[in-house]
Amino acid sequence: MNWTRIQTIIDKEWAEVFKNRIVLFTIVLLPLIFTALPLGILFSTRGSLGEGDATDLPQQMLAACGQISPTECFQIYLLNQFMVMFMMMPLIIPIAIAAYSIVGEKTTRSLEPLLATPISTEELLTAKSMAAALPAIAATWGCFIIFIALAPLVGARPAVFAGLLSPVWLLAIFVAGPLMAVLAVNVAIIISSRVSDPRVAEQVSAVVVVPILGLIFAQIAGVIVLNVQFMLLAVSVLAIVDVALIYFGARLFQRETILTKWK
Repeated sequence: MNWTRIQTIIDKEWAEVFKNRIVLFTIVLLPLIFTALPLGILFSTRGSLGEGDATDLPQQMLAACGQISPTECFQIYLLNQFMVMFMMMPLIIPIAIAAYSIVGEKTTRSLEPLLATPISTEELLTAKSMAAALPAIAATWGCFIIFIALAPLVGARPAVFAGLLSPVWLLAIFVAGPLMAVLAVNVAIIISSRVSDPRVAEQVSAVVVVPILGLIFAQIAGVIVLNVQFMLLAVSVLAIVDVALIYFGARLFQRETILTKWK
């Protein structure tokens, strides 16, 4: 691959995308809102709970808490619900960028000249994927670092703070997060290359958020517990799905059709 060409496409994508206020809201303000919510939860639960107040927690969570106090157990339980929200950022943020990536350029007639250049299909899709995924990953990691820095200041107990740096959280943010960004980007690009309206591409691409919503509800209901084993399984599945999407995305991208038949 020619990384100079890829960097050129990325720069072009960012120059166009960051002019859009909706995209800027998605990249900047939405992650900050997602970060402020768990910080507010920590602040509101900084007081002490009695032993009886912990009885409403799922039995799996009580068993996992071990010898820590009810307050710490309650905070950990609540924050684990927001772990999935942090994992949603790399899914939501890239969709607005990637969904516009192909079909938007179709609409403005700027894709055909690009496809007529010597850039290969793999280079083009790699550049567009990176242009959408990198801001999402950077926003997620940046907000998590802000969250970690502010958590002790708003009431996180020592055991709670240690839990935020546990392998489960680190796997969710730094491994599963980027893999989810790749998944969202490739789904959006595949859809974007097959439809003719950017809004349709964005709406259809949003379906990738549905499994994460199901994960949130299952966790709240106590059906599943996000532990290391679950995260390792999720990471493995995401890696396999990402490879498959990248492969099929390159095969489904019909360069010649866009050049010769698209009107």
